[in-house]
Amino acid sequence: MSDATIVCSNLSFAWPDDTPVFHDLSFTVTTGRTGLVAPNGSGKSTLLKLIAGQLRPVTGSVSVSGTLGYLPQSLPLTGDVTVAEVLGVAAVIRALDAVESGDVSEEHFTTIGDDWDIEERTRAQLDRLGLAGLALDRSLSTLSGGQAVSLGLAAQLLKRPDVLLLDEPTNNLDRDARHKLYDVLTDFKGLLLLVAHDRALLDRMDSIAELGGEQLRFHGGNFTAYEQIVRAEQEVAEKNVRNAEQELKREKRELQQARERAERRASNAARNLKNAGLPRIFAGNMKRGAQESAGRAGQMHASRVGEAKARLDEAGRALREEQRITLDLPDTQVPAGRNLFLGEGMRVRHDGKDLFTEDGVDLSVRGPERIALTGPNGAGKTTLLRLITGELVPAGGEIRRGDGRIAYLSQRLDLLDLDRTVAENFAAFAPERPEAERMNLLARFLFRGPRAHLPVGVLSGGERLRATLACVLCAEPAPQLLLLDEPTNNLDLVSVGQLESALNSYRGAFMVVSHDERFLAEIRVNRWLRLADGTLETTGVPAV
Repeated sequence: MSDATIVCSNLSFAWPDDTPVFHDLSFTVTTGRTGLVAPNGSGKSTLLKLIAGQLRPVTGSVSVSGTLGYLPQSLPLTGDVTVAEVLGVAAVIRALDAVESGDVSEEHFTTIGDDWDIEERTRAQLDRLGLAGLALDRSLSTLSGGQAVSLGLAAQLLKRPDVLLLDEPTNNLDRDARHKLYDVLTDFKGLLLLVAHDRALLDRMDSIAELGGEQLRFHGGNFTAYEQIVRAEQEVAEKNVRNAEQELKREKRELQQARERAERRASNAARNLKNAGLPRIFAGNMKRGAQESAGRAGQMHASRVGEAKARLDEAGRALREEQRITLDLPDTQVPAGRNLFLGEGMRVRHDGKDLFTEDGVDLSVRGPERIALTGPNGAGKTTLLRLITGELVPAGGEIRRGDGRIAYLSQRLDLLDLDRTVAENFAAFAPERPEAERMNLLARFLFRGPRAHLPVGVLSGGERLRATLACVLCAEPAPQLLLLDEPTNNLDLVSVGQLESALNSYRGAFMVVSHDERFLAEIRVNRWLRLADGTLETTGVPAV
């Protein structure tokens, strides 16, 4: 595996409508774990598909040395296949069963090849990824989204790949499944290239590759080290911009002073020539000489101003655009003792079965609590949020809600009208606010100028989340309890940071379902709940 490499030479790619993605991109990746980062829409997933051979470049070449495994972000799996078929071992297992039954046909031995231990290897791989006891004849349709992702990874690892490409592998995984995946990837000895917004996973990488500006920049170390490098570069870039701005001001001031001196000299020379009574032709020659001298001086200073502008532009190009949502939302403030929600003995039936225990679950939310709701996939976390909002009626138990508004952001981000613009949606949520105030608030959510008048349907995932947050947080009346279901799924790291800053400006209570431990730490959660095996319990801060 030590010779595994990916080599891309002069790679260019564009979509069928001629929208360019890459142009003349060249790089080499060798053995080790590399995290690929960039904002949404930069082409990370497209690059993995080009390396995997699922897309063909317009120009240039891609070369992969070694056996390739690739797990896309959206798994091309259908519900009518079995676990063994997803893993690619169904035919081998059937051949093994036939041989054990006494059928020694040559075709069975050809199918088996060197995979006589395939069942043991398959079971070991499933166990490592938290899928112990999963029957090989089980239908994919009966698995959760997280189980399907872990199964897809197991299928790739069973190929014994030298090169492994993963696109957002921790999406839909609960905390336990994430940590099992971390351990598996830590033990992987080949070339790993993955796209992720999971900072805990990126901190387990050997290097970070940043895609942008028609190039792939490699940074040794994990994501935390990369962030430190970027911050240091930003500090230097900001200093260079300040220095260039001061230089430009100085050159403009000297240019103005040179023009004023030239005007004074020309005026004095005209008076002196008139008083001296010199012949007109001689006086004209002296005047032209003075004008030419002043022109040369002016051109010299103008050239210096142009050079200073060019240095400022160059310094500005090295400056990253760090966009943060900064808000002051006093209308969402909740007094410490106010009861927002109380549920006692809440029970739910799903497919004829009780989702919670016989006694149901109890939950109270008071004051501006910041609550994290954790638990394994399928435990009922989304169901609990729907009970709180009233979207779902419990089969038993009692529920009391406070007077304050409860707002719910589902994983689907389906709260807004896709055909209406951001500004039109915002006006529907806050009709009493003056238009100027609404536009000012949208600007604070980074929808400035024409961006505020784009239809919601054309926005990226991060932009749609910001638009939804603007409509929810600034609505009338303002929400006192905010519920968010996996809000960081499919968001790039910049968008996650924007969400963190928005939530840290929010003064009401919120409950967040998330497996992203770094995100939960950044939004200063002060109460941890875990829903598992039908019970809801208060826990301490989970150990990373």
